[in-house]
Amino acid sequence: MGNKIIKLIFFGNYFVGLLAVALTFECILQLNLPQLSLSYYFLLFLAPIVYYTFAYHKASLDPHAVNPRNKWYFQHKRLIGISQMVLTLLSVVLAGNIIYQDYERILRLPADYWLSIVVISAAAIFYYGLLPKSFVKLDLRVRGWLKPFVIGFVWACCANVLPLIIVKIESGVDFSDSWFWAFLFVKNWMFCTVNAIIFDIKDYPTDANQHLRTFVVRYGLRKTIFNILMPLIFVGVFSMLIFAYIESFSAVHIFLSILPFGLTIYLAYSMHRRQKIMYYLMIIDGLILVKALCGIIGMQFY
Repeated sequence: MGNKIIKLIFFGNYFVGLLAVALTFECILQLNLPQLSLSYYFLLFLAPIVYYTFAYHKASLDPHAVNPRNKWYFQHKRLIGISQMVLTLLSVVLAGNIIYQDYERILRLPADYWLSIVVISAAAIFYYGLLPKSFVKLDLRVRGWLKPFVIGFVWACCANVLPLIIVKIESGVDFSDSWFWAFLFVKNWMFCTVNAIIFDIKDYPTDANQHLRTFVVRYGLRKTIFNILMPLIFVGVFSMLIFAYIESFSAVHIFLSILPFGLTIYLAYSMHRRQKIMYYLMIIDGLILVKALCGIIGMQFY
């Protein structure tokens, strides 16, 4: 029973929804923003579940799938179908409630806010090629070198841009004139990009067979770690240190902020040993939760 629940949480993308909430809560505390409504937090939890499950739904059509996650989707396609309908309906209701309560403020959003919404939506849609191919053939995911940067960008927008938009809608507070959020945005972008590249290391055999030119397929494991992962980690750490200097973080707070990057380096070095898919879903994605928790705990020493 416990194993089934674990598979539902991780294969069913419920853990991804938790990550979105945790990163957003970290941002709210670090930027000292007004707290968001429960309706938005619930929507933020449900939307990634619906999004990722929809993106993976084709796997449920293959009865000969070898990948454990694909096999799980096929074995539980009825459950997934019902779950998608229920969660999508709940998401629509929550989004409708937010729009109904604050539609006047939404309509009055400045142009730069609307531009941010359009860019985030476009990146999320084109990443998995969710639009019909007859309508548009752009699928950012097949461009292996670009894929992790798009993933990191979408997650950073979710964690550091959407909260500013929602705060503007719900509280009327305009935080766009401050650049503090930009340092956190870069930190999260680089961290989530590195996380996605580590996932590509896991998928090396499959990506190579599908001629998907990810970094590890093109350059190998060693060059990917030293020439790509390390510089990106450095950019993320440097951005965080600038923010820490501006905000006068304590030594403990700085240590907690750097810790997830150190754990990421260690994990990248350990990727030469093959593990089961659940390990990657729990440990690699778990790094994002660790980063959010370190940021949240660190604010207690601010």
